[in-house]
Amino acid sequence: MRNTILFVLFLITILCALLVYFIAQLGTYILLSISGLLTIIAIYDSFQSKHSLLRSFPLVARLRWLFEEEREKIQQYFIEDNLNGTPINREKRSIVYQRAKLQKETIPFGTQHNVYAKGYEFVKHSLFPKDHHHIKGEKVVFGSDKCTQKYESSIVNISAMSFGSLSSNAIMALNQGAKMGEFAHNTGEGGISPYHLQGGDLIFQVGTGYFGAGKSVNGKRVFDDEIFKQNAIRPEVKMIEIKLSQGAKPGHGGILPAKKNTEEIAKIRSVEPGTQVDSPPSHSAFSNFDEMISFIQKVRDLSEGKPVGIKFCVGNNEEIRQMITTFAKAKNYPDFIAVDGGEGGTGAAPLEFTNYIGTPLIEGLVFINKLLKEHKLKKHINIVATGKAVDAFDIVKYLALGADAIGIARSFMLSLGCIQARECNLDTCPVGVATQDDDLVKALVVEKKNTRVKNYHNKTIKAVKEVVAAMGLESISEIKSKQVFRRQKDDEVLSLEEIYY
Repeated sequence: MRNTILFVLFLITILCALLVYFIAQLGTYILLSISGLLTIIAIYDSFQSKHSLLRSFPLVARLRWLFEEEREKIQQYFIEDNLNGTPINREKRSIVYQRAKLQKETIPFGTQHNVYAKGYEFVKHSLFPKDHHHIKGEKVVFGSDKCTQKYESSIVNISAMSFGSLSSNAIMALNQGAKMGEFAHNTGEGGISPYHLQGGDLIFQVGTGYFGAGKSVNGKRVFDDEIFKQNAIRPEVKMIEIKLSQGAKPGHGGILPAKKNTEEIAKIRSVEPGTQVDSPPSHSAFSNFDEMISFIQKVRDLSEGKPVGIKFCVGNNEEIRQMITTFAKAKNYPDFIAVDGGEGGTGAAPLEFTNYIGTPLIEGLVFINKLLKEHKLKKHINIVATGKAVDAFDIVKYLALGADAIGIARSFMLSLGCIQARECNLDTCPVGVATQDDDLVKALVVEKKNTRVKNYHNKTIKAVKEVVAAMGLESISEIKSKQVFRRQKDDEVLSLEEIYY
């Protein structure tokens, strides 16, 4: 095969040379140049020793890498149908785009879902539905009896995404959209950058690397009271979230690829630019639950009484049970718990951690809700559910299972124009959302995208109200697990209350 390809290219080059000899025009020179270049590449491929496929199929084998590189886009545009795309299918991506752009969001000719398949979920409507314009409950108050600066938030907010993982323009558009739509924006563990300070309410996340809340001492990241306080008392910061783990890589710690660690980001994080930044898997400020409680109270005091929560993906059930028991016995606890699901997203994570570690959101959410009720702490501690919510039904389902609010990350990325290219870890995001490449970042126009962020939030809240109204309820807060149903098998449909409670 190698010899055949080389022979054919050699013949083409000879023919082009003859054309140049007899017809000395620009076009023939171009043909000769192209054929000559291809022949040289093919000869190089056939003698190099790095890739066996290229040695056997010079030049032609390069198409394999081209198609492999564009595989995600080819699948998305030409192969997948409305329901089989992952991690977020086309139908769900489309509803985000439509709501963000204020386009028509109705669909014709009935559902494409198999309503008789195991796992199909739905809510039952009332014969006397309410007017959705009068539905209440789109706000929730954060802050236990330990907190002096309570915060009233939307039930849907932007979940944690750092500057570094996302571009400066993406962060600005998200924060400005949050301000316009009156909802909150989680900073992610990368600290507070100038791009977060666009007037939107912030949830300041403190991760294991203590970026924006600590410093490096002898190569170890440690919490620093003064550094943290400078950021925590900012008027834009409404709540503090201490991240113990995240769903996409629980027990691992965050990863900022070296290509995305620019000098600006390194300065904000107090790290060496151009190096991969790996957050530690655990906090250095505490190592047991009693110390955790002391740290939570310390953070609350330093922030002058703002709500302080913890975020984690549910892991060892006995550890979680012991933690909640310790909160109850100490009569001191966080103001909220953000439960991340094992299906959560991230810009970079090891395959094994993404696919096989961490409890999925629904099971984790139900477990935490049961524990808080068992220890009579639910009235003090809000639950935030974070794990691939996209549309109003996702939100209604998580609220029914015990969540008080929902954190959304990837759907807000889609509202910015993300096309699910899945290149977040390569610094090559084609739409400027998850990259630090200046030319790509410029493609994301903040003044256009901020409005789309607001639109997606507001239209989704409206859709939640419409679903709640159809159920015959008067407030979003009235949603219960007995009102959401799942098909278990052909002839059995159970409510989520019957399944989980």
